[in-house]
Amino acid sequence: MSLFLHTVPVIEAIRIAREIAMPLGGEEVFLEDAGGRVLAGDIAADVDIPRFDRSVMDGYAVKASDTVGAGEAIPALLSLKGTVQMGKSPDFVLGDGECAYIPTGGELPEGSDAVVMIEHSEAIDDQVLVKRPVASGENLIHKGEDFTQGKAALLKGRRLSPPDIGVLAAVGCSIVPVFQIPAIGVISTGNELIPVRETPTGSQIRDSNSVMVGTYLRAAGCRTTLYGIVNDERETLRRVLHTALAENDAVILSGGSSKDERDLCADLIGECGEVLVHGVAIAPGKPTIIGRCMGKPVLGLPGHPASALVVLDRIGRPLLAAMSGESLRSACMKSAVLAQNIPSTRGREDYVRVRLEGEYAIPLFGKSGLLNTLVQSDGILRIPAGSEGLEKGELIEVILW
Repeated sequence: MSLFLHTVPVIEAIRIAREIAMPLGGEEVFLEDAGGRVLAGDIAADVDIPRFDRSVMDGYAVKASDTVGAGEAIPALLSLKGTVQMGKSPDFVLGDGECAYIPTGGELPEGSDAVVMIEHSEAIDDQVLVKRPVASGENLIHKGEDFTQGKAALLKGRRLSPPDIGVLAAVGCSIVPVFQIPAIGVISTGNELIPVRETPTGSQIRDSNSVMVGTYLRAAGCRTTLYGIVNDERETLRRVLHTALAENDAVILSGGSSKDERDLCADLIGECGEVLVHGVAIAPGKPTIIGRCMGKPVLGLPGHPASALVVLDRIGRPLLAAMSGESLRSACMKSAVLAQNIPSTRGREDYVRVRLEGEYAIPLFGKSGLLNTLVQSDGILRIPAGSEGLEKGELIEVILW
């Protein structure tokens, strides 16, 4: 095979990555274990929520028509009919000129259609002075206004957050259908790499990518197995790659994707499957590999940490979402004013690390192999392929880490 295939645009690389994602099966878990998992089906409410018209304030349930024209100088005078008890339906009906005390969350008694805040009222024995008018529906939630019985409360493909778990509990979903968690194998390649616990000598460097990638994958909701450091030796790398493929749903290779005669990763991917992309029009991260072996996705990241992280976030994240069954979410963005000019090369997407200071985004220029600009940065900004750069003072969007 040729050493380097033609580069493809980022959007095309993402499309290919998502296209080869292996859809995983579903399973059911208890509600208390469902946090962070991805829904494998829509969840409908089994009852209307709320099941009754409910007050959102402490105050008095009233007929709105009885409060027309009420004010501080001339309040409306209503008779106190009773008190609403939490957890019980009122056993009385309000007539004209009557009201009832109601706590937050209480059920409105029949005959009422609004709630006067307690701050806008004054109780005198069995009479209540209402000092401002309310409209019908004010200070209450109507039956079924939150969720309607039989209609979807949460949709398939949603990664469940703590608020989502609360919603599932409210709609009576104690057993939750979720997609299986993708298992991803991570292999670090390179003769120069040594374990983190060892001290480098000569041209050696510690393997920072495998733990960085593993941490990213776990945060993205995947199970991760690190296969350690593999030297650039064909038989050894072939054996570890085959093991990782057999034990996981996808494999990520860190390093070994550069355009040189020792490019074993692309060779071995092509040997046991196919190389779909070897070169993406992105900086940093041009020598990215996307392939498929044994029917499973294989993503080859550049060896430099910053390059690896950018590719993992921009191309790997959509792949992981497709494997997880997760609807692809928009990146977390923050608007900022660019603090200085940034040049770019037309024809490729550039991603520049930036630090946020108040309303300004300050570019952190540095080579892709540097780690200090990673830890100093709050995120990255994207320069589109058709642009020759961005100018100081432009309003830009920062993709937060």
